[in-house]
Amino acid sequence: MNAFKLQIIELLKDNARYSNSQLATILGASELDVEKAISELEKDGVIVKYSAILNSEAVGENSSVQALIEVKVAPQKLKGFDSYAEEIYSFSEVQSLYLMSGGFDLAVFVEGKSLADLARFVAEKLSVIDGIVSVQTHFILKKYKIEGQITKKSEESKRQIVGA
Repeated sequence: MNAFKLQIIELLKDNARYSNSQLATILGASELDVEKAISELEKDGVIVKYSAILNSEAVGENSSVQALIEVKVAPQKLKGFDSYAEEIYSFSEVQSLYLMSGGFDLAVFVEGKSLADLARFVAEKLSVIDGIVSVQTHFILKKYKIEGQITKKSEESKRQIVGA
């Protein structure tokens, strides 16, 4: 990948709302060159999606439950991690899925309307997949930092200093 495309990627990672015109100005390039490069990055699957990072607490969105599920699988002939991943990421509850090193094999980030919904997902969809040895579910209670962005800046302490 050339340096121009890498610069565009870095800028868009920081602020996906940059227009092609703004990117062209920042990079000292033509708007047409920026548009062409972005189009190629999208076509090649480098840029997968543009989205806003939301602090659900600030929005008042308490209607969903999110969890990280650690999944351990038993190695099977002709069934690598990719086939497990394909089966798991097809479920609508699954938001993100990663192959991991360490004590478990797959990290599955899920979202549901309620604790009961996620419990049903684990019991009826995830745990019944052939070759899954164990799952461990961790519910997300509070988000302090999302995708590199702090959700709430710490405020100056309002406590008074007491001298002795």
